[in-house]
Amino acid sequence: MNIKTIAPKSGASFKIKKGEYLKVICPDGEQVSDMVAFNADNTSEYMFNGKTFDYEESIFLTKGNSLYSNESNKMFEIIEDTCGTHDYLLAPCCNRTMEHFYQDFSDGPSCRKNLYKNLKRYDISNNHIPVAFNIFMNVPVSKNGAISVEPPLAKPGDYIILQAHMDCIVALTACSAASSNNGSYKPIQFQIRSKLK
Repeated sequence: MNIKTIAPKSGASFKIKKGEYLKVICPDGEQVSDMVAFNADNTSEYMFNGKTFDYEESIFLTKGNSLYSNESNKMFEIIEDTCGTHDYLLAPCCNRTMEHFYQDFSDGPSCRKNLYKNLKRYDISNNHIPVAFNIFMNVPVSKNGAISVEPPLAKPGDYIILQAHMDCIVALTACSAASSNNGSYKPIQFQIRSKLK
């Protein structure tokens, strides 16, 4: 059960079995990780924010909440969460997003690109990548519905543990958008466990 490290502005993908636990760690604090997941036996079923909001009746998700698929099946349950602040509203940044918000006209890394790069081996297309569960991302919502991206509240060593409710293909990133990470780029770590402790 080794802890694996995702380098800054990159990503990883892997399979997790039903009943196993995924621990995502923010080793240095203030770093977002985009997470997407697909049914390992049928990749047309994927983790979906709309159904999650329906069943959880909230856009703010933490310990005790679950993440649902587009087919209304529970995919993950949040078992532990030392940060408590995550986002499930904003889509993974692509090159056009980086140009629009950050005036980054380079063809550099983005979460969308890193997710696709790491999911290709599972025959998941770029157009099939859904809205990500943005772990440790801080997106306040005002009373009038306005949103903003603020520095993550995650401190060094904060983590979230999710239990899989089906066999899944998962991809994670170490987010490439400077404003999402309070101006710097840091690694993300993850661990798959057969037992919670």
